[in-house]
Amino acid sequence: MADAQSLKRSAYWFIAVGASAALVHYIVAVVIEHFSLATPALANIIGFCSAFPVSYFGHRSLSFAQQDTIHQQALPRFLIVAITGFCANQTLLLFCLQYTKLPFWLALGLVMVIIAVSTYMLSRYWAFKAK
Repeated sequence: MADAQSLKRSAYWFIAVGASAALVHYIVAVVIEHFSLATPALANIIGFCSAFPVSYFGHRSLSFAQQDTIHQQALPRFLIVAITGFCANQTLLLFCLQYTKLPFWLALGLVMVIIAVSTYMLSRYWAFKAK
């Protein structure tokens, strides 16, 4: 039963931290794109880079704290997960912008929700899993 409780707690914190990081990513990207400070693709990259520290340190200290992974192992793995997720995010976003009439802010929001589930699974079962 403790394992189920641990999984619930991990999922709760993953959602809370993920939502915080996603909000940083989303706000930064949408503001930059809205004021034409960068293309949608570059705005998305800047948003991702702004949110990465929020995501890593939040997940390390809250979502997956019980997994006791050393920083030297977790950071490179999480970076791989995050970059893989971002590449999928960027690909889907640019696809949506090219082939639909969705505005940037809506396309970005939809894509971020789609990518979140795979990021959780990779983080839980690989990036923060102890050796």
